[in-house]
Amino acid sequence: MKKVKKMNLFALAMASSLILAACATPAAAPKAADAPKAAEAPKATEAPAAAAPAAGKKLRIKLVINGNFGDKSFFDSAKRGLDQMEKEMGYAISTVELGTDANKWEPGLEDAAANDDYDVLITGTFQMPDYLGKVADKYPNKKFWMFDAGPDYAGSDPAKKGCKDKCKNVYSILFAQNEGSYVLGYAIGLTLKAKALKGVEGKEKVGVIGGLDIPVINDFYVGFKQGFKDAGMNPDNVLIQYVGGDNPFFNPAKGKEIAKAMFAQGAAVVWGVAGASGNGAFAAAVEDKAYGLGVDSDQYLTIADPAEKATIVTSMMKNVDNGLFRAAKLDAEGKLTYGTLEKVGIAGDAVGVAQNENYKKLIPADIQKQVDEVYAKAKKGEIKFETAFN
Repeated sequence: MKKVKKMNLFALAMASSLILAACATPAAAPKAADAPKAAEAPKATEAPAAAAPAAGKKLRIKLVINGNFGDKSFFDSAKRGLDQMEKEMGYAISTVELGTDANKWEPGLEDAAANDDYDVLITGTFQMPDYLGKVADKYPNKKFWMFDAGPDYAGSDPAKKGCKDKCKNVYSILFAQNEGSYVLGYAIGLTLKAKALKGVEGKEKVGVIGGLDIPVINDFYVGFKQGFKDAGMNPDNVLIQYVGGDNPFFNPAKGKEIAKAMFAQGAAVVWGVAGASGNGAFAAAVEDKAYGLGVDSDQYLTIADPAEKATIVTSMMKNVDNGLFRAAKLDAEGKLTYGTLEKVGIAGDAVGVAQNENYKKLIPADIQKQVDEVYAKAKKGEIKFETAFN
């Protein structure tokens, strides 16, 4: 692992190597169904983008993903945000799945942008910023949103073409996954310390399956490890292994293989931070009579198999859905900050730990109370979160 350093927002925005791969209420753990809330008053829009649709015309939103829906995690969360726009704001939505072949992502995005069937085009993940920069520059009268990454707004890298006018028609949102991961590590650390998980009493190791060895994945790990340590547990007992290969985020068989090895090493819980690859940990947890943790979405609600669901203690939710719906509301009010990148975390209800029925069943009440107290401190800025970014 790289040496952990304090978070630097500018470096985070420039590093924007983010990827795939819960909302909080005051002094309480977040719930998946909560509506998104702005953490602070947004700035006025810095630069005009596309004109509003003519009266009576529905705003058209197009989501283009460099993968497929059905991961029950990251991309499905983004889709829920659009579904909410359709239901609550009456917007016309469409989606494009570019699949897992990276050679198709750039031409696929270019084709989607060239088709005049949208007013706002949304895409995300760390592989896409350069591609978005190029198409945004070609269509200055269209609006573009990017989640979990951002283009080169400063135009400081000559190797990155496009966005010659500093991406004035692009809004980007980043999520402070290290903050939500801290809470998850704290909750699991306290629970293992109390020997409260049935069947794994006495085990003190936790496994983390990362998709790739990149800053955003390591940011989950760093946050979790810090929270685990602050719960009074040995941070060296947090293991990590990466899926890697040509398909790091869509290989559940490999995820299961890694999880099985971690359980064999004495892990009580394994957390998949690898999109659909991480879902393999739930099948391994069933076989090894252990536990899993979800990521990005509340996977207790998205995983269909009852036996696998039962192993999911909770999930660290990276609320792409809430983030996108919040952007839609601000945009409708003329308050969305184009030409800039925004980072949101616990204070903005963008990340957190799912407080579902399994969480309430498996996490002791006194520990739930301590987790609520951590949320309150985080909202007040009283916790200095470590990060994998420079």
